[in-house]
Order: sequence, then C-alpha cells, then structure tokens
Amino acid sequence: MKNLSRRLFAALAAGVLVAACETNPSKPADPAVANNPSPTAGSTTSQKANEMADKAMYKPIEYQNAARKGPSLVVIPGDIKSNNATFTQKFGPNNIADFAELELGKANFGVLERADLGPLLKEFQLAYTMGDPKAARKYLQKGKLKTTKWVVKFDILKAEQVAQATQGFDGRPIGALAGIAVGGRGGAATETVVGSVKTGEATGVWIIGMRYKILNANTTEQVATGYTEEKMEIGAKSSSVMGFSSGQQGGLTLDGMVQRLVQKLVWEIDAKNK
Repeated sequence: MKNLSRRLFAALAAGVLVAACETNPSKPADPAVANNPSPTAGSTTSQKANEMADKAMYKPIEYQNAARKGPSLVVIPGDIKSNNATFTQKFGPNNIADFAELELGKANFGVLERADLGPLLKEFQLAYTMGDPKAARKYLQKGKLKTTKWVVKFDILKAEQVAQATQGFDGRPIGALAGIAVGGRGGAATETVVGSVKTGEATGVWIIGMRYKILNANTTEQVATGYTEEKMEIGAKSSSVMGFSSGQQGGLTLDGMVQRLVQKLVWEIDAKNK
C-alpha cells in the first residue's frame, strides 16, 4: 500500500511538472521580477505603485538642433531665490547644474565639466556673478577654458506650495442615525457596516519657476535669458470599509520637476541660440 502511494505521488508530481513546462515551455524568467526582493513584488499594490513610478521616471527628449554642434560652454551653479525649506533642504545649485550639464551635452553643446576647473571654480563663478570681465578673461586663458564661448547658469526663482485641497467621508454619524431608524439587530448591523466606511483624499500643488542666463565668456555680458514655470501635483487617497483598507499616494518628485524644467529651458536654448 505504501509503495502504491509513493508511485501515485510520483506520477502526480511528474504530471504537474510536465503541465508547467507545456504551459510556458520557452519563456525565460524576467530578471527584474525574479531579483526583486520586495515581499509584495507582483501584487496589486506593487503594480499600482510601479505604474505611478513609471510616470515619474526620467524621460529623454529629442532636441531639434542636436545634429548641429553648439558653442563650447561652462555651466556654473546658479541661485535659489526660494525660501521654501522643503526645497532648499533637498536641492542646491550644484544639483541643478549637474542636470543642466547632462541635458546640454545631449543637445550637442561643448560642455566643459565643472570638475575640470578644480579649485578655480569658485573664483571663476565669482568673476561672472560680479560681472568682472578682466577677471573672467584671466581664467579663460588657462587650459580648456580657452575655447569657452558661453557661461550658462540656471536659477530657481520660485518654489512654493500654492494650493491644497482635502475631502473625506466618515460613516459613523450616518451609521448611528441609520441604526436608530432601523432598530433591533438590523439597526445594529447597519450601524456597524455604514459606520466602518471612511474615505479621504488630499492634493497639493506646487509652482516651480526656473530661469536661465547665457553670458558672453569674454565680456560677462548677457547674451540671452529665458524663464519657465510648471505645476507639480502631489496627491494621496485612502479608503476603509469593514476593516479592509486601501491607499495610494504619489506624484512627480522635486527631482523630476527640476529636471523637466531644465529640459524645457535647454530645448529653448537649443532652438533659439545655436
């Protein structure tokens, strides 16, 4: 009897393996999914969170004049005029300059890395901030800086949360009234079910504005300037019924918004000033 049971179990196991192979005989495992250590990987919440994250990911854009080589330039850290603590704690002028170097390079400008300036960076930046052509020309006589035509800076002029709205529903008051009206066991059940319903939703909107300036590398005079601003929305919602709850929150991050603003301004530089 034991031998029969073992043979039967072995046959069933073999049948399951064959069925699995026939169902998907050649499709390899997705390494991104297979190597995901998250305990919720592949779940409904994981899918929803990843869908929202996909919308916020970096998306390269095509610059219309990228086939034409642009002037050699140096990006210097700009100014952040906003006093918003959330923004200033997360961002500094160097972060924005890094994004700008990346996008200007993709637009086929001759970008000289700030790291190549070494200890000269602060003095070089000061010369252009103060509009001192004599000091600027002194630095431009050194090494790779000799070919520099432009000095470009990106400034944050506005970064603030300008609007917020919330709404929600709490079923306890209505549940209590329904329980009184119905009465008895039915009323108690109605009060329990309706009173357990809770929903909430909140949305906040930021406006972030960015300006670029192009300076003549030899004279420190302004060659061109431009400004743009965008809205950034962050939202969250949740619901709970009879102990079952769900919630979502997300939106474009400050990093993503700053990079999109840089892309928008670099597109303008590429279109108008090459």
